[in-house]
Amino acid sequence: QVQLVESGGGLVQAGGSLRLSCAASGRTFSRYAMGWFRQAPGKEREIVSAINWSGDNTYHVDSVKGRFATTRDNAKNTVYLQMNSLKPEDTAVYYCAAGDRYSYYEKAYDYWGQGTQVTVSS
Repeated sequence: QVQLVESGGGLVQAGGSLRLSCAASGRTFSRYAMGWFRQAPGKEREIVSAINWSGDNTYHVDSVKGRFATTRDNAKNTVYLQMNSLKPEDTAVYYCAAGDRYSYYEKAYDYWGQGTQVTVSS
């Protein structure tokens, strides 16, 4: 069992930056692949990024490539989403998730955080 808690969301102007953190409980964090997802009002939840257990492999959806970066610190049981050059269309609730397989499919993830709101004003 893994419990996930996101933090770092907030209100930022377009072009600004935020760093989201996802802290995991448990001593087996390093075995899990992690994903970041987001859900904007009236839209389905979508993948933002994924990172494998070691941090050697990452995936980012096309809309955030070159602006977002995903890293993890297994010693701190934490995964990060650095978001730069934010746009109003990045406004959403951001969720982190843990799963056994490195994947960009939502169904691959078994454990989810409660989400953190990111609002980008124009």
